[in-house]
Amino acid sequence: MAAAAPILALVAAGLALCGVAGAWLGLLSPMAGFQAFAGGALLGGIASVIVALVGILLSRGGRDPQGRTKALLGLAIGLGLILVVLVSAAPGASYPPINDITTDLEDPPAFASDTVVPDYAGRDMSYPAEFVAIVREAYPDLRPLHLDVAPDSAFGRALGAAESLGWEVVASDPDRGVFDARDETDLFRFVDDVTVRVRPDGDGARIDVRSKSRDGRGDLGANAMRIRAFFAALR
Repeated sequence: MAAAAPILALVAAGLALCGVAGAWLGLLSPMAGFQAFAGGALLGGIASVIVALVGILLSRGGRDPQGRTKALLGLAIGLGLILVVLVSAAPGASYPPINDITTDLEDPPAFASDTVVPDYAGRDMSYPAEFVAIVREAYPDLRPLHLDVAPDSAFGRALGAAESLGWEVVASDPDRGVFDARDETDLFRFVDDVTVRVRPDGDGARIDVRSKSRDGRGDLGANAMRIRAFFAALR
């Protein structure tokens, strides 16, 4: 029993690493890779901790010192795996389980049609009405950005800011003052879609942004952070 603890922990760690590597290499979908990582690390970690504790109890009194050492090793690895998951999830634990954020809840920017961006085909790109009240309460700081420049200049600056953040622009209509982009995370390669709209606003321009995740119900705050980073790059 004690000898099984470190083996189980190492198998769990291997599964978690395979999830990360598989998603990064494109062998697994982002969600499948994330689930393999979280499931392997958390469930495997818990299982190895339980097995290790049983092994430690069975080796009491110096009956199996080598087994006790192996059980302690399995316990340490298992707790480490659990800690990795908890630390990874902690920053997003306080965010609501939604995945579509915008600075204009009254008139959310619309994404281009799927004839322009084929990735949108078969997906509901309309803004969820049930998210409006949640966004208003959870993200009161996300408001339109006003720039004291002409709309065409603001549009150019917005495009430049998007490119500086590593976004891939997939559609652009300068005449309407809108463009769509995609942003991919570094580790699991989750792809989020972004649309930016520039309109005249007095003597300047008003910029609204909408950021929508392709996977999962919740975004762990990623879309709001993306909008904040974009506005920071524009200021």
